[in-house]
Amino acid sequence: MELALLLLLLVCAPRWGRVAGCCSGLGNPWLEARALAQLPCTPTPLPPVDMPFQEYVEHLLEPQDLTLLGSDTLYFFGDNNFTEWGSLFQKYVPPPFRLPGTTSAYSFGIAGSGSGVPFHWHGPGFSEVIFGRKRWFLYPPEHTPEFHPNRTTLSWLLDTYPRLPPEARPLECTIRPGEVLYFPARWWHATLNLDTSVFISTFLG
Repeated sequence: MELALLLLLLVCAPRWGRVAGCCSGLGNPWLEARALAQLPCTPTPLPPVDMPFQEYVEHLLEPQDLTLLGSDTLYFFGDNNFTEWGSLFQKYVPPPFRLPGTTSAYSFGIAGSGSGVPFHWHGPGFSEVIFGRKRWFLYPPEHTPEFHPNRTTLSWLLDTYPRLPPEARPLECTIRPGEVLYFPARWWHATLNLDTSVFISTFLG
């Protein structure tokens, strides 16, 4: 348990100056929004949906609807078009941490309050919040969480989480602007945006 807690320590370095202005390039006209069910561990990934960024912000950047399944919830994150979003990534200064023998790939996201990604796992990386707050739930690889892959994190938090005995609950933390979380390889994790949030993940591979 001490090792697990060590891995989840927040890196709260003052990064305001490093990320200031990073979101000034949000005028790009198109994006690919993805359904929440499209995750590396899901058996039937869903295709991305192309839409204007303005339409996403005006109509989909809103609190999570509890009646929607993950496959019906669009969430802008992952596989960013680095041509269209190049001005943003040029201004971003990544966390000053590395794992030997890995390279970095960045993924930018923006999402409404109550949205998030249900439990899944992949390789290691860092997650940084630029605006808003993001709550994390994590389990070590040997502990498969109790969840349905097409239920949203908010649904899991309201329905499943209260029934878990203390020993079955995940490690948890909330990261805020300028804070960075390191997620180890193959650790199960789910996220919940507590506010409208802007965030960038650094995947190490």
